[in-house]
Amino acid sequence: MFDNTYDVIVVGAGHAGSEAAAAAANMGSKTLLITMNLQNIAQMSCNPAMGGIAKGQIVREIDALGGYSGIVADKTAIQFKMLNKSKGPAMWSPRVQSDRMRFAEEWRLMLEQTPNLDFYQEMVSGLLVENGKIAGVKTSLGIEVRAKAVVLTNGTFLNGLIHIGEKQFGGGRAGERAATGITEELVNLGFDAGRMKTGTPPRVDGRSLDYSVMQEQPGDDVPEKFSYSDLTKPLEKQRSCYMTYTSPEVHDLLREGFDRSPMFNGRIKSIGPRYCPSIEDKINRFADKDRHQLFVEPEGWNTVEVYVNGFSTSLPEDVQFKALRSVVGFENVKFFRPGYAIEYDYFPPTQLRHTLETKLVENLFFAGQINGTTGYEEAASQGLMAGVNAHLKVYGKDPFVLKRNEAYIGVLIDDLITKGTEEPYRMFTSRAEYRTLLRQDNADFRLTPKSHDIGLASEDRLRSMEKKKNNADAFIHFFRETSVDPSEMNSVLEEKGSSLMKQSDKLYKVFSRPNITMDDMMKIGEVRQYVEAHQLDKEVLEQTEIQVKYSGYIEKEKNNADKLNKLEDIAIPPGFDYDKLKSLSFEAREKLKNIRPATLSQASRISGVSPSDISVMLVYMGR
Repeated sequence: MFDNTYDVIVVGAGHAGSEAAAAAANMGSKTLLITMNLQNIAQMSCNPAMGGIAKGQIVREIDALGGYSGIVADKTAIQFKMLNKSKGPAMWSPRVQSDRMRFAEEWRLMLEQTPNLDFYQEMVSGLLVENGKIAGVKTSLGIEVRAKAVVLTNGTFLNGLIHIGEKQFGGGRAGERAATGITEELVNLGFDAGRMKTGTPPRVDGRSLDYSVMQEQPGDDVPEKFSYSDLTKPLEKQRSCYMTYTSPEVHDLLREGFDRSPMFNGRIKSIGPRYCPSIEDKINRFADKDRHQLFVEPEGWNTVEVYVNGFSTSLPEDVQFKALRSVVGFENVKFFRPGYAIEYDYFPPTQLRHTLETKLVENLFFAGQINGTTGYEEAASQGLMAGVNAHLKVYGKDPFVLKRNEAYIGVLIDDLITKGTEEPYRMFTSRAEYRTLLRQDNADFRLTPKSHDIGLASEDRLRSMEKKKNNADAFIHFFRETSVDPSEMNSVLEEKGSSLMKQSDKLYKVFSRPNITMDDMMKIGEVRQYVEAHQLDKEVLEQTEIQVKYSGYIEKEKNNADKLNKLEDIAIPPGFDYDKLKSLSFEAREKLKNIRPATLSQASRISGVSPSDISVMLVYMGR
């Protein structure tokens, strides 16, 4: 059947579980991936897309670390867009529309080709815990499999309950049963549990839609890709999405069903995602708006199934159908299946260490929606970090933790561990105080060397990154050292409405002007000759432009990060007795005792811990 002892067992094969299993196995751990249905590995349960604002940065970081999400997203993309291109590069966010069926297939094929990885299809119903340490898992058939570390990535399956109007039934996803037993066992071990809610829109038949009355949303003219590796190529052809709107008539039809809505009649008591509300929540909260955008997203290259982004709902199916038929372009719509809401168990993440290991049970790790997050990208990044740290713990090596100034993944995990969350947590660029440093274009510079050091990112990845970085550094040096005459530059400056040069100056200074782009600089003979002689690609040109034009902002953020990292270096001893510090506020003492931060910097980010509380601790520690 399979071996009875493993280094790492991963429970659940969604985005978190798949990345966790790949990471642990690629680092050399003998790994078992257990899931209730092997046909649904890395299933896109909600929208058929990867990336987006802040989420695209996370996918780039996963790829830079040696994870699979970026490669799979590239190989199965049907459209690519770089969002926020009109803003500064800190805000640029890559996003792909995916082929849902091909995405899951590609993930499974990549996992099957991963050495050290076994698979088993069954429900895990319990854990083996011995002397406060994880020892393995129990399945619903009574089979016990032993392991040195276990990663739980149960997603929406823990006691999952699906709601469609007055109807409710157990399930972790449409057509799939819920997982039972684990929550009860964890609560008995002393864990706090909670409930959260998320939802999904109807899937409809694209043949029944009239696209001619909708606004076409094509992909980028020159599409890029997620992965820094040469395993993937940018798209050569793309499928368009479309946009339409709800109307006052649609809202009135939806309101007719509010008394039958589980959200409004009290049947759903848990909290849903603030930034991805259901359509009934939107028209209730934003009653002054007479329309809302709907994005009509194809589910793949060849399928006619369509995802109605923006129409997430748990209203009765007859209300959903009637209202959607009043949307422009949807007058003859046919449903594949209605939208629904799902409630599921999660465990407040303040019960974890920064490695995603639980504080209560040694060598037990949580990743994904079990920690209160929402989104494939947030889940995948946690899975990768949990898989890495499970392997490192098993082999007695130092943990791998990313700081807030090193990665969006570091921001995500630090937010969860130090602040907790009572509603589904979603990443935004505004959550990262160092977002100028954490751009999507430089994730490989930031993270590939770190990942290579711990044995995950390959030698090829490191060499490729170093070549790109050396080329960009040399090109920046060229701009700093090379002068240009007014006779050559002024025609370009005049064209751009920029003040003319009176004497020769360094190319760097001219390039630093806000309205001068790399395309403008390429009109200068010496620049063009340098690019051609060194065969510089688009990535190097973009990297050079960002480094030149934003050097002041980047330097300022680095200085701020260095100052705050001094607090990061002041460790709080394990088991530190906060009751000894009488000057601490009552709230700070309670929060610090509960969360047990590892450093003073982490302590300073806990809600309720004030600067004066940190000063008290600094004095006590002799700083």
